[in-house]
Amino acid sequence: MYKSIIRPLGILMFVAAGITVQAHDSTAHYMANEGLMVVHGETKVIFDPLFRESYGQYLLLPQEMEEALYAGTAPYDGVDAIFISHHHGDHFSPADILRLLREQIGIQLYAPMQAVVAMREIASAQDNEVFERVTAVSLAYKDAPVTLKMEGLLIEAVRIPHSGWPTGRLDIENISWRVTLNDDTTVLHMGDADPNDIHFALDADYWSRNQPDMAFPPYWFFSSSNGQKILQQRINPAHSVGVHVPVTIPADPLLRPVELRAFDLFTQPGETRVISENN
Repeated sequence: MYKSIIRPLGILMFVAAGITVQAHDSTAHYMANEGLMVVHGETKVIFDPLFRESYGQYLLLPQEMEEALYAGTAPYDGVDAIFISHHHGDHFSPADILRLLREQIGIQLYAPMQAVVAMREIASAQDNEVFERVTAVSLAYKDAPVTLKMEGLLIEAVRIPHSGWPTGRLDIENISWRVTLNDDTTVLHMGDADPNDIHFALDADYWSRNQPDMAFPPYWFFSSSNGQKILQQRINPAHSVGVHVPVTIPADPLLRPVELRAFDLFTQPGETRVISENN
């Protein structure tokens, strides 16, 4: 039985190139679209890693990364937890996440209830053990954020409407995950959050009490004045790297649309960013 929180109660070039992670460094490793891994010492978490839809404009996970993830080989050895932002084809594949949990028995999964239900629908009786490692979060819009813990991780979740609010995608459980690794490094993965401050003003104290060392907003937060204000005045991360970047946006900042040139974006699988260095 999975655990649930019910309302209301090629391309592994960064390894080949010799980029190493020191015992107390924190780094973000980009996979594709909104997929990325955060590493702090021996602790590893991954967001939105397996999906099958590009919709003609987003990066898919390179085959080499996918094979390494399933096999649990470097750099994806010893992954502690995976987080899913929402049940959309460019973020989440129920069959692939189920396969990953079958093959890598040390991984815990945290996902919105919609995603877990989709996995349940294709699971077999032999998957009962898998769902012992699955935590389903069910949050309605305006519900208070929830806090979970596992060894090495402080996990906080809040539902922020999917982009398109208030006229579209209102039924999608988009979860923004704020995760602190080893009581040291805090990261924020926002899924496809809508850049309207009304969503964030609801939980102003929540956003101010644990400011991330690095945030991963969808790139449209940078091209929106409202999105920029949310990042600066509500979330206030030490640094932000945009994700969900269409393939039409170049890696070279000088070739990007003017409104995106000043911002840091993940555009190439295998990119890394240093989050913090603890001496």
